[in-house]
Order: sequence, then C-alpha cells, then structure tokens
Amino acid sequence: QVQLAESGGGLVQAGGSLRLSCAASGRIVSNYALAWFRQAPGKEREFVATISSTGSTTNYADSVKGRFTISRDNAKNTVYLQMNSLKPEDTAVYYCAADPFNQVATEVRWYHDWGQGTQVTVSS
Repeated sequence: QVQLAESGGGLVQAGGSLRLSCAASGRIVSNYALAWFRQAPGKEREFVATISSTGSTTNYADSVKGRFTISRDNAKNTVYLQMNSLKPEDTAVYYCAADPFNQVATEVRWYHDWGQGTQVTVSS
C-alpha cells in the first residue's frame, strides 16, 4: 500500500499562489497515475487534476484550467500542484491520490490510495 503525505497548504489572498506537494512512500509510484482532488465544507470531493505515470498526459477540471499545473518528479516519488490566480472558491481540503493502473481518471472511485489532505484557504 502507498502512503501519501500532502504539504504546502495555507492561507493566501485572492490572486495569490501556492504550491502543494505530495510525497509517496511504501512503494515506488513511478508507474501510477497521480491526482489531486479537493473537498469544500458540505460538498462532495471533486477532481482537480491528474497526471500519467510518465507525465506525458495531464487532465484538469474546467474550473482550474489555465491557473493550476500538475507535475511530478518520479525520482523523488512526489507529485506537485502549482496553484496560481487563486480564488475564494478554491478554498478546500486538497487530497492527493494514486492509481496503480495509470488510468488518468477523473472520478474518485478509480483511486486506491489517498493522503490525509492539506487545507487551502483563499481570502477575498
């Protein structure tokens, strides 16, 4: 089983930037698709971005396209989410997730392993 640990969350003003990191341990995830999801209070967990094992394929939610960038460093077993031009509606707990079948999926049900999440709060 893969253990995932997110970091980099915090409080930022609207228009600002944050970079989230998610370090994997327990297994090498270079063959896994990795993804970011988020969950705001009272809402369901929603897809943000995903990246294939080699990094050649990425997919983004429409709400973050052009503002967020997902990347990975397989040598460090880590996935990143660069978030720019943040908006108050981006406020949520952000989770990283791993899929051993490298499906680059956008649905929660396809991801086997999850981190504990990191809080991102964007003030207006």
